[in-house]
Amino acid sequence: MTIERPEPSFSNDEVGMLRSYLDHFRATVRLQASGLTDEQLAQTLPPSDLTLGGMLKHLAFVEDYWFSYNLAARDPAPPWDTAPWGDDPDWDWHSAAGTPHAELDSLLAAAIARSDACLDAALAADPDLGRRVARPRPPEKGETATLRWVLAHMLEEYARHAGHADLIRQSIDGATDV
Repeated sequence: MTIERPEPSFSNDEVGMLRSYLDHFRATVRLQASGLTDEQLAQTLPPSDLTLGGMLKHLAFVEDYWFSYNLAARDPAPPWDTAPWGDDPDWDWHSAAGTPHAELDSLLAAAIARSDACLDAALAADPDLGRRVARPRPPEKGETATLRWVLAHMLEEYARHAGHADLIRQSIDGATDV
């Protein structure tokens, strides 16, 4: 498995700039998990219980949740459609234990591909980043997100977890420049 990490654009329109950074951080997290054994993917950096394997599965869920479920108003896909969220609100993180790296990386790669397809379709239909996503939030949950918010949120999500991934990876095998 070869993962290319694209460098973010220095000059681009708003959508191109946001997407180039998102692609960079997506690849960064996947690279931090690459080359590790399945057991290493389950290692934590105490006192945190975060693992790189859990991070891959969590980010696959977040991709599907924001782009497929909210932006495109699609029903949750497997494994999210049958996940026991009521029993474990962090099921995406915890259920990754024991799952092979290839399966976790494939889950994330497929979620990214679906997300990009949803984003491409949304932008082709209406390129306005200020427009609301297709699935409105219930009034008690507050305002419905815009496409711009989803892209900015996904950048925040990946950038935060890329920092976590750096620390976890270094604690596993000392790698600092993956």
